[in-house]
Amino acid sequence: MLTRLLDIFGDLRVICEKLLVPMPKATDIGSLSLLAEKNAQAYPSNVALVSDDETETWAGLNQRANCVAQILRSQGVQKGDTVALLMENRSEFVVQVLALNKLGAISALINTNLTKQSLVHCINVVESKKIIFGEELLDSVDEIKANLSLESPNDFIFVPDKKTMDCPNWAFHSESKKQKEDTGEPVNSSGVTIGSTAFYIFTSGTTGLPKAANVSHRRFLLAAGMSAKYLLRIKEKDRMYNCLPLYHGTGLMIGLGAAVTVGASSVLKRKLSVSQFWGDIRKTNSTCFVYIGEFIRYLMATEPKSMDKDNGIKSVVGNGLRPDIWAEFKERFNIDRVGEFYGASEGNGGFANVFNKDCTVGLPTAPSKIISYDVEEDQIIRGADGFCEEMPEGSAGLLVIEVTEKSQFEGYTNAEATEKKIIRDVFKKGDSYFHSGDLMKTVNVGFGYFQPHFQFIDRIGDTFRWKGENVSTNEVGEIINRTPEIEFANVYGVEIPGTEGKAGMAAVVLKKGLVESDIVLSKLFADANENLPVYARPVFVRILKDLPTTSTHKMQKNKLKQEAFNIYEISETVIVKKPGQHEYSRLDSDFYSMIMEGKAGF
Repeated sequence: MLTRLLDIFGDLRVICEKLLVPMPKATDIGSLSLLAEKNAQAYPSNVALVSDDETETWAGLNQRANCVAQILRSQGVQKGDTVALLMENRSEFVVQVLALNKLGAISALINTNLTKQSLVHCINVVESKKIIFGEELLDSVDEIKANLSLESPNDFIFVPDKKTMDCPNWAFHSESKKQKEDTGEPVNSSGVTIGSTAFYIFTSGTTGLPKAANVSHRRFLLAAGMSAKYLLRIKEKDRMYNCLPLYHGTGLMIGLGAAVTVGASSVLKRKLSVSQFWGDIRKTNSTCFVYIGEFIRYLMATEPKSMDKDNGIKSVVGNGLRPDIWAEFKERFNIDRVGEFYGASEGNGGFANVFNKDCTVGLPTAPSKIISYDVEEDQIIRGADGFCEEMPEGSAGLLVIEVTEKSQFEGYTNAEATEKKIIRDVFKKGDSYFHSGDLMKTVNVGFGYFQPHFQFIDRIGDTFRWKGENVSTNEVGEIINRTPEIEFANVYGVEIPGTEGKAGMAAVVLKKGLVESDIVLSKLFADANENLPVYARPVFVRILKDLPTTSTHKMQKNKLKQEAFNIYEISETVIVKKPGQHEYSRLDSDFYSMIMEGKAGF
């Protein structure tokens, strides 16, 4: 009863703040590092980070960040500079981010799975003045350093890890210039305004290589505050378990940001270990964690244990929890509050399940509409008057979020890419909306304080999600099309039973004169696989005589998606990359049956 009363009071606070609290101004002072500084003053001896079984207090963390900021400043890093950061989840990652925050520099957070062309692109496209990289990523940087716009050894900053590899002669050792505690003026964040850019987070867009989304300090603080205060409802004594990569918005803003907002502790794990997960939770006394849908599926796939409910977790926050396992997940692990949210790193708004309603992404944080969309033709439907039609409750359509002064679209570093995500004259002349690329619908959740609640349906168009990562079909297609034997490729996502998201599949047409027997299947995608991160590599390949198109001459993906890899419905050869294998082999009936039974290991 007491818990329910506290929930109601919390719900009412959310409504009041939504109605009464003004949006912060771009000129206001605020940043992640300023929050850390305040925590160092308020809770100096409280644990801020647990990483690799080592602990760091708020006072110690802030001191380390000041030290690193002084080093970076002595190396020429100034306010407004962009510095690429390539490092696994560990305390040094947080220290470097805080240090860059203090200087007013921009952290370009690079996916640690990227190599070669994609890695070069991400570092160069944001005009990085330097790259800070961990010892664990030395080989990746060494391989591409000659293709970067960086020249001086001081532009490559090496951060040790396990100390099994030495700093190369072409890089600057971050610990070679130690700063004494009393050296120079302390670095602080008092001059950083919330309207300035804090991070570049790379997203897979509808075309080309990863795009750098602008994330202002304001967007970061709003997302982190929403996660901590409204979704998780945590305090400084709580402990956040975070095994999601910090180079992504969910791990960084929703996970780490939430903990820093209220002075709670963060338990950082480099990667998810399903076998160690609940043991880690108990060992670290964690009270909440941040998730993605695939992560929950892994946990649910484990054998039930008698101590499943004995875990100390009070609330979780994340996105992608499937409605069909939602109730079972809460019951099995005794989870009271699920803070499901929806939002894109580059978007101008999102959704938050602040009232703890099952199977919903919750309330919109900005004016949002569901409009009519033709999935077959992959286009927005407009009426005779040229305007869009809003869908009724329960009917799926395209989510669009209005661009206003309070819900600005910060977009990408590329102006053309930014413009492509904006729809104009949607309901009236002169209005503009952010194109989410997602199908959603409004749902009836019972009593929800008279607020509309939304449910995510699916991605549309040119992106899909696999292994917790967004995959651009055009990016993958561009690289596959370089293969000498291939005339053209159509890339799309297909569902695999028992898995989260969609696996990549490519329908390809061979160069004229080539027949299927001419192809050495194991070598067909050697170049593509070398230049694509693991999650973006097609799992299935279908060899076609020609590519089907729609009535408007667009590549027809829907029929291909529906047929997927069903060898009993299609006559063409399908090849598959089996789990743990680096080469493709023909998909036969035995392995197809294993896939459909959820026993293939994907």
